[in-house]
Amino acid sequence: MIKEKTVTLTNGWLMLVVNICILLLGIATFIVGAMAADRKETSAVYVIIAGALVGGLAILLMVGHFTLLPNEACLLTLFGSYKGTARESGFWWTNPFMTRRKVSLRARNLEGAKLKVNDKQGNPIEIAAVVVWRVEETAQACFDVQDYEQYVRIQSETAVRHLANSYAYDHGEQNEVTLRSGFEEISHTLSKELQDRLAKAGVAVDEARLTHLAYAPEIAQAMLRRQQAEAVIAARQKIVHGAVSMVQMALQDLEKQGVVKLDEERKAAMVSNLLVVLCGESEVHPVINTGTLYA
Repeated sequence: MIKEKTVTLTNGWLMLVVNICILLLGIATFIVGAMAADRKETSAVYVIIAGALVGGLAILLMVGHFTLLPNEACLLTLFGSYKGTARESGFWWTNPFMTRRKVSLRARNLEGAKLKVNDKQGNPIEIAAVVVWRVEETAQACFDVQDYEQYVRIQSETAVRHLANSYAYDHGEQNEVTLRSGFEEISHTLSKELQDRLAKAGVAVDEARLTHLAYAPEIAQAMLRRQQAEAVIAARQKIVHGAVSMVQMALQDLEKQGVVKLDEERKAAMVSNLLVVLCGESEVHPVINTGTLYA
């Protein structure tokens, strides 16, 4: 594993002035040689060659200039040997034989495609996530993996698949975190797993969260009917619980205030009638009894 090291660079503006002076010196030498050639001096050839060499050196040195933008780094290698990374933005100069590779340090979003996987209970679901990441260790990102962007993409997909297999979609055991109910915990778990996977590539994960979560189309209708049935049952339970409480309160108030004395059979009849009225979905039509309860 290659660790990043900082390299010190030479100010580009200072070297630009130096290189221009060398270039002017080469041009002047070349002109002097050309003038000497007109006079057919024997040393003219050597002066012209010297001027050409000085001018060529100046052009070569010009190649060493480069710029760095904010949140951008540049890896420097010399004949295959890693020399360091420059991170400070500005106009710089380095050895023209240095190979320079710029790397963006800006945060980037990775929008994952919808994946069809099975949850912990074996139900087929569709899941997708977004990952916010950035390069932290430039040397690791460039030298420890072949293509760090592709590495991030593959590892993110693998982590999302593993996450889906580790949790139930929405019906887990008692107090169990599910993909739908535990958004914060699921996001934290995904971020941690991604950070562990991407550490080798020198990548830091700033955020990871699910952007799409649904049952697969082939079971979506069946699961929707199950959810509707569960909602109806839950609503009925609340209605029945409230109706029983109201009937109990009515019987207690009648007995406490002495409005009427009811035997067990009349209480049962009253409870039945009240429950029908309170729990029924359609409008109740009362039936008037002209006789007695026992007739």
